[in-house]
Amino acid sequence: MIIGGTSGIGLALARHYLSLGDQLALCGRDLQRLEPGIVERYPATRLYQLDIADRAALSGAIDDFSSDGLDLLIVTAGLYFNTPSVQLEPMTVLRMLLTNVSGLNHAFELASQKMLARKAGQLVAISSIAGLLSDYPGASLYSATKRMVIMLCETYRKALAPFSIAVTVIVPGYIDTAKLRELNHGDASRKPFLQSEQQAVTRIVAAIAQRQARCVFPWQMHSLVALFNYLPAPLRRMMRK
Repeated sequence: MIIGGTSGIGLALARHYLSLGDQLALCGRDLQRLEPGIVERYPATRLYQLDIADRAALSGAIDDFSSDGLDLLIVTAGLYFNTPSVQLEPMTVLRMLLTNVSGLNHAFELASQKMLARKAGQLVAISSIAGLLSDYPGASLYSATKRMVIMLCETYRKALAPFSIAVTVIVPGYIDTAKLRELNHGDASRKPFLQSEQQAVTRIVAAIAQRQARCVFPWQMHSLVALFNYLPAPLRRMMRK
């Protein structure tokens, strides 16, 4: 099951697993974004229109799809606002928290109930390299939510490891998705160490198959973030501006 699988890296991952013949559930807020005829081409595909912030809808979809068990849950759903120095509207703040944090927690909680019954399975969440940035005055809410994604994964991993359930957090840098291009006036090529969707899929699929605890890529961005975290907070704040 992929939550957030109707666009971006979620859809790219869905195409990969569908090409392998896997039974797959695609969940998203707008199923119209999918190419027509996907179910006809891949009969093992099931579609669920839902918002990850809607716990009842999420529970219903997981119950329906996992009647014979749930091997793998991937959560790619997330909201991004590139406004670290702009005051966000209250509803925008709430929406980001419900999607990036509460929604993920609910998805993991509901899926882990199914997996614990069989003592098998794997939970996967897409964070961001922004989540590795240490907190400091002026840091964005987005980076804070993605830091929480990493922490949630670490908590679930510790709790579920005795029951043979793996938890993997994916921590990517910039990926050349349609959304990133939209946020950058149609061209994301100036983003540092930009990865193609296919490069990202290759890394993510390998990390899932190996049941890695954490997969951070590309290494160049990881190194830059580590260096940035060593800087004094006032200097980091100035660089962000």
